[in-house]
Amino acid sequence: MVTTAQFRQAVRVGPAGDGWHKPALSAVVTLGALNLTLFGLGRLDLALYTAAGGLGALYGHGLPYRAWARTLAGVLLGTVLSTAAALTAAALTRDAAVLVAVAAALAALHKLLCDAARVGPPGSLIITFTSASCAFVPQRLAEVPPHLALTVLGAALAWLVCMAPALVRPYGPERIATARALEAAARLLRTGPGASDAAARTALVGAVEAAWRSLALSAPARRRALGDAPERLLVRAEAALAGPARPEDAARYLGWARDLRRGRPLPSPDLTEAEAAEPAARRPGPRPPLRRALRPGSALLPIALRVAVGCAAAGWLSLALGVGRPYWAVVTAASMFQANSTLSWQRALQRVLGNLLGLLLFTAALPLAHSGPAALIGLGLVCQFGAEATIARSYWLATVFVTPLALLMTEFAGPQPAGTLVADRWLDTCVGALTGLAACLLVTNRRTAARLARALAGAEAAGQRALAAVRADQAASAPEERAARTGLATALLELREATDTAAGEWRRPDLPHRRATATEQQAHHLLAALLERRGRGRLPDPAGPLPDTA
Repeated sequence: MVTTAQFRQAVRVGPAGDGWHKPALSAVVTLGALNLTLFGLGRLDLALYTAAGGLGALYGHGLPYRAWARTLAGVLLGTVLSTAAALTAAALTRDAAVLVAVAAALAALHKLLCDAARVGPPGSLIITFTSASCAFVPQRLAEVPPHLALTVLGAALAWLVCMAPALVRPYGPERIATARALEAAARLLRTGPGASDAAARTALVGAVEAAWRSLALSAPARRRALGDAPERLLVRAEAALAGPARPEDAARYLGWARDLRRGRPLPSPDLTEAEAAEPAARRPGPRPPLRRALRPGSALLPIALRVAVGCAAAGWLSLALGVGRPYWAVVTAASMFQANSTLSWQRALQRVLGNLLGLLLFTAALPLAHSGPAALIGLGLVCQFGAEATIARSYWLATVFVTPLALLMTEFAGPQPAGTLVADRWLDTCVGALTGLAACLLVTNRRTAARLARALAGAEAAGQRALAAVRADQAASAPEERAARTGLATALLELREATDTAAGEWRRPDLPHRRATATEQQAHHLLAALLERRGRGRLPDPAGPLPDTA
């Protein structure tokens, strides 16, 4: 039963995302250069193929450049391979039912691999959209290599555009990750005790772990040039978990965060002996290997099955209703499937609402789009920028821009009947949303409860190790305490994620909510105790900042 609170949560518009302009500008620069080049050559009809690679510019923002280069290369390689499969299928058959099956299978594979690799936003949806679109463009086998070469060209340009800022601000991602941890510490210090305090503590643990990981992923030479100021600031941010909360500390943390974001010189706060040893020995907790997410019993497999079933059903039903572009229904269904059923129905509501408003926006902009190719390109870039500017605030708000963008892309090949486009898009949206919800109901995911049980056992074991370190007093060595603290933080984050995911699934076993809450509370207390011990005897901050090497 959908509650009023859940409905309000689905349509809520949040604050602007941190760093939203980076993927927005990267995509606009990449697609703008590609589309203007095709326009100059008189081949704007080929824009779909270059866009398939160029949209890769949306991925990986926030990672250090060395890790970003590898991650983006992997995403772009997957995009090229998926596009090749879709184009080959389009060349081998004109049977729309078979092409729907191909698009659905690719969508499930994209979802599984992107979730397993944790590639981050925008996830699998962009790759699914471009590959499904390519599957329904008539091809000859001889045309596949040159069309695929255009995708490779778009991918190469996307990679270069994303890596270009490294020449100007090579340490930007590491500084921003550290700033986020300091801001999370300031929020905790300004939060009163209660449920919000626990959420703020978990958020700080996650931000600190993400920042340590960001620094660990940096190239060794760049990390040495950056200096140890960010690491020392992270030690101080983490110390907020031990308390006591002081308003002046929150203001100091926010000031350091502003300095990090603006490229200013950084202070190097004095630390205790135990705290000073932390940066040299601290290593982020290991990520689960990719094969663990793909093996039998993984909680990701039912989600992938939902995607395959829902996308195939949506496409076939769209065909039965006589819609000319069934891949829109496939993409709509693919966009719905989130970590659990609750998030999936919220996404369905957001998709339908955003598409309805987006169709109104497209209808209003259509006269301008038909005024010439330059206006068509410009409108497409405006919609692309608007989608990325609003996606962090609300999915339905971003869909208001995504819908006309998808419709405008069909106009690149030539003017289309407006009434047919709008009717097909609306019908495909409703079909995709309904079949996606039906797939969530039919394909249950009881493995979320099993994942919660494993996470709970892991958190309890980590808590026992931490408790032994706390009770050992001086007998526990610094490496043992550090290992207990790091393991506890990693287990705490996994427990919180597993609890949230399992709680939103339907037709699942009863969950041990009280046990999970008690374990989480104990973990926070133990983490605070270990950090309080590490911070005993902290010295005052130095008067001035050190020279900035960034």
